[in-house]
Amino acid sequence: MSENQNIPAIEMRGVNVAAMRDASFTVVEDVNWSVMAGEFWVVAGQEHSGKSDLLMLAAGLMLPGSGSYKLFGTDTKDLGEGELAERLRVGFVFQGGHLFNRLTIAENIALPLQYAKEMDPDEVAKEVLALLELLGLTSLAEVTPANIAPNWRQRAALARALVLKPEVLLLDNPLAGLGARHSQWWLRFLEQLAQGHEHFGGQPLTLVATADDLRPWQQARRKFALLRDKQFIPLGTWSNVETASDPAVKELLAVQFETATQ
Repeated sequence: MSENQNIPAIEMRGVNVAAMRDASFTVVEDVNWSVMAGEFWVVAGQEHSGKSDLLMLAAGLMLPGSGSYKLFGTDTKDLGEGELAERLRVGFVFQGGHLFNRLTIAENIALPLQYAKEMDPDEVAKEVLALLELLGLTSLAEVTPANIAPNWRQRAALARALVLKPEVLLLDNPLAGLGARHSQWWLRFLEQLAQGHEHFGGQPLTLVATADDLRPWQQARRKFALLRDKQFIPLGTWSNVETASDPAVKELLAVQFETATQ
């Protein structure tokens, strides 16, 4: 964990978030947000509200259009090759996985270890095997991503993000497109990470997930925020979400009724 627990893992002050595909276009304005070590945030918004762009910036993969963003107390504008270790403290799970199709699932998971750490191949194999078992992916180790279902590709992407044992885990709409069984698995596993999973030394992980449906994320100790009309709006805890009068929040909580076919 961070050496100074009083320093936020994520700290944005007056940050403007640019679109990934067009840096001249601002998708979120004047973000003021702090995420302390061990917190679990869910940032909700409709499609094209800037969720992915915000997470990319939070990961240090994009710079603010304006304002200040500090990652573990260091301004991301100052993060160069010499600060690679700081970047590796953050894991990122892209929506849809973004795995390399020419590599097997095991090779995809091993890639960060091979790139970022000088490890013996046997050590790499041991780490990968442990994660494959932990995430229920052992039988898919030698299969390429194109040959497995999206549910399992998303889980493999999670394994790849966790292989370096990050302190902060960012997840872009991780429940999108998942069936009920897989969604429940994700929610249980992320809560284990938030509380401190034994595989990662029992230390609580700092998590930020985006969502376009708030209902699955109900949990008293999580914190919530809303992206709407280029605004980042902290909501507070689940009780604040339930009592919010904002129509956008109500939409993200709306229960979808299925019409039974007679």
